Amino acid sequence: MKNIGFLSFGHWSPSPHSAVRSASDVLLQSIDLAVAAEEIGADGAYFRVHHFARQLASPFPLLAAIGAKTSRIEIGTGVIDMRYENPLYMAEDAGAADLIAGGRLQLGVSRGSPEQVVDGYSYFGHTPEDGDHARMAREHTQVLLDVLKGEGFAEPNPRPMFPNPPGLLRIEPHSPGLRDRIWWGAGSRATAEWAAEQGMNLMSSTLLTEDTGVPFHELQAEQIQRFRDAWAAAGHTRTPRVSVSRSIFPIVNETDRAYFGLESRSQDQVGRLEGGLARFGKTYADEPDRLAAALAQDTAIAAADTLLLTVPNQLGVDYCAHVIESLLTHVAPELGWR
Repeated sequence: MKNIGFLSFGHWSPSPHSAVRSASDVLLQSIDLAVAAEEIGADGAYFRVHHFARQLASPFPLLAAIGAKTSRIEIGTGVIDMRYENPLYMAEDAGAADLIAGGRLQLGVSRGSPEQVVDGYSYFGHTPEDGDHARMAREHTQVLLDVLKGEGFAEPNPRPMFPNPPGLLRIEPHSPGLRDRIWWGAGSRATAEWAAEQGMNLMSSTLLTEDTGVPFHELQAEQIQRFRDAWAAAGHTRTPRVSVSRSIFPIVNETDRAYFGLESRSQDQVGRLEGGLARFGKTYADEPDRLAAALAQDTAIAAADTLLLTVPNQLGVDYCAHVIESLLTHVAPELGWR
């Protein structure tokens, strides 16, 4: 295990039981948590993107702000729903945020998860002609990947307001290397293979939109192996990266036990999602020695190079930083980190 970071869903709620009661709270606390995670020694700060919800939605102002306040930690998303995106405008935003961060952006993109509203992407001006919204997400992604290469494609105005460089023009600002730091959030083995063919890194969460009857970590490990096989078959020259997400809570004090002690009994779950079977991975919660032993048996964690810890952001920055630090201090060394 080379890298360990956190993944925040960015929830906020006006409930008096929440430490994150407004959109302002979640944005400012996300910056504070990323700064704290870097100081603790974590490797990454990642954020979910959900529209029409009391969660983080527009990632690039947040990523740019974190990039300006940190110096080492990777900054990313997990994931941006490409059904909603104008890929050219996204390339501009991403290029600017990556330059501010000094080339530390790691962008997870995908078709997205079930929505808060019906066909929400249509309100953003994106409606697939044939109704295939998953294909629309893939098409938007392919456009994004193409323009991030930095090659000119737009015909310049012969009488521009400002002088142009020679040749066709590209999206600006261009950030070299960002094209190789795009990850596809794959929910199945087949989409992982597609991501490999496109030359994207693999991001796999605690949910797979299929089930073969084997434990979640084994199905996810198979997904990762299929991704690596497809990558090799495609003939890409660089080494790809793979991340997996997990809910992991070391029990090191009575507060941890009160919040997550019962999760030590957690098991995989199988249910129906958007008309098909899906398998959900379990939560890991236990005292550090038993937790390390259990995680050592997780074959998908062993196969990945990056582990993202889902944090309970509504419990506040201090508690989330405590969870991250507890894992890095008491558990991660047993998994080969550092």
